Amino acid sequence: MTIVQIIAQGAARLAAAGVESPRLDAEWLVAHALGKPRLHLFLEPGTALTEAQRTAVEELVARRAGREPLQYVLGTAVFCGLELTVGPEVLAPRPETELLAERAWRFLVSVAAPGPALGLDYGTGSGCLAITLATRCPDAVMHAVDISDAALSVARGNAVRHGVSDRVHFHHGDGFAAAPVGLRVDLIVANPPYIPSAQIAELQPEVRDFEPRLALDGGPDGLDFYRRLATDGANWLRPGGRLMLEMGDEQAEHIRRLFVESDWLVEAIEPDYSGRLRILVARPAGV
Repeated sequence: MTIVQIIAQGAARLAAAGVESPRLDAEWLVAHALGKPRLHLFLEPGTALTEAQRTAVEELVARRAGREPLQYVLGTAVFCGLELTVGPEVLAPRPETELLAERAWRFLVSVAAPGPALGLDYGTGSGCLAITLATRCPDAVMHAVDISDAALSVARGNAVRHGVSDRVHFHHGDGFAAAPVGLRVDLIVANPPYIPSAQIAELQPEVRDFEPRLALDGGPDGLDFYRRLATDGANWLRPGGRLMLEMGDEQAEHIRRLFVESDWLVEAIEPDYSGRLRILVARPAGV
């Protein structure tokens, strides 16, 4: 069987399983099995596979046909140009979160304070935000908290992989309670769980059956963690500091109100690639 034939076979199986982008996913899986860049497939489409290569492709396709997320099958995800290790311990980073990262690093590099700019990543997961900010802001120091020890293990490995483990400090625990006592930062960045508990059963199988519920479940209305951020976040900011967070569909007005009622000034609510309001930027009133 040739490369082009096994791609077609894999794409057909993935399409039958209801995968959204069967051809593209099949190409990624074949490239991964062959240890080649995806574009290599188009240079040698008629190359015959060995039996071992064919078996490897079929095993990967079977996992994806079972609706395991593509990133988990590949073992990596690309976020802001960085290849990160991912697995069932952490959410696979979403493209929308790259917008939050970009907004955050633009702010961090503008901070004019003695010493390094300081950031706090609330619920770091794979470490995608903290590590990206550390790589894009060479003078910044990040603190990253997560309640999942397994997630922190993945994040630490990613920090080492990208050479920022000396400037990204990980802390195990529940939200701000995990952060060092007395820490004050210029930026809090957060992509907290925001799916209402009852809606998790309605999500795509890739999310519902494979991604960690701890990273999805935002409580009965999806806003539990936003309440905590609105109530306690100002206590962790330096003067002039900002909080930037991601939110779910149709949550923007509810979250804006939470922060205004907790004495924050909401400076911006920004859309994602599809025009949905996705990023909130706020600072404590009077600062």
